[in-house]
Amino acid sequence: MLNSSLILFSEANIEHQKRVLVLIPSRFASTRFPGKPLAKILNKSMVEWVFQNCAKAENLDQQTAPKFETYIVTDSDEIEKEVKSFGGRVLRVDDDVVSGTERVYLAWERHLKDKNFDLIINVQGDEPLMDEKDLLEIANYHLNSDFDLVTLVHPRKDREGLNDPNKVKALWVEKTGQCLYFSRSPIPYERENSSLKEWFLHVGVYSFRPDSLTKFFNSEASPYEKIECLEQLRALENQMTIGAVKTKKQFIGVDAPEDIGKLEDLFRRNHE
Repeated sequence: MLNSSLILFSEANIEHQKRVLVLIPSRFASTRFPGKPLAKILNKSMVEWVFQNCAKAENLDQQTAPKFETYIVTDSDEIEKEVKSFGGRVLRVDDDVVSGTERVYLAWERHLKDKNFDLIINVQGDEPLMDEKDLLEIANYHLNSDFDLVTLVHPRKDREGLNDPNKVKALWVEKTGQCLYFSRSPIPYERENSSLKEWFLHVGVYSFRPDSLTKFFNSEASPYEKIECLEQLRALENQMTIGAVKTKKQFIGVDAPEDIGKLEDLFRRNHE
């Protein structure tokens, strides 16, 4: 016979369990790499890698972790067909929007708002190395902070990446966990040669509270956002705070076809 106190404890846990929605915007059109989500990485499409790695969060221990739900969000027939072919969940948002976060907002607002999620995490569709451990760390950090948004940063020391405009740099304060700015240019600027010991690479993921996602969507594209083509600057320009979790994990976002080979090499090394 089950102990009634254990039953009540279990029901209370379920009732108060936090809910996290993971939405992955995935577009076929890309200036530098058209059809990028369907590109093969070790014989599996990138969109499949991203979805399956993120969906592992749904199998985390429900007694200790939030309850996760994962969807691809797309405006493409080809991507929708691909996602359904491997058993993934997909939402269509065909609106002409300027950012992945706007597409994520429309998917949440139209299809999933009534589920009362505590967080909506936007995982950019070109981050196939993102997995359930990363999502859990972001979610737990955000749920226990006052930041409007939370993202990931990775410490780097190399000069090649620092000067690469495709590698977005975060000006992050370790003491407070807050991001002050993001740029495609090297930041902070080194006035004295070799004074910069490390810099922080921004990893393509944003965790929003429902009210912060709504505020972001209802704000116009901002001046610095337009200049740098970085949507997170809209949040900063509208006085929203962005926190970040520092991760030692190496991420390789896919910006161009040559990044596929780098990813495949990393996958092979990780499974040797």
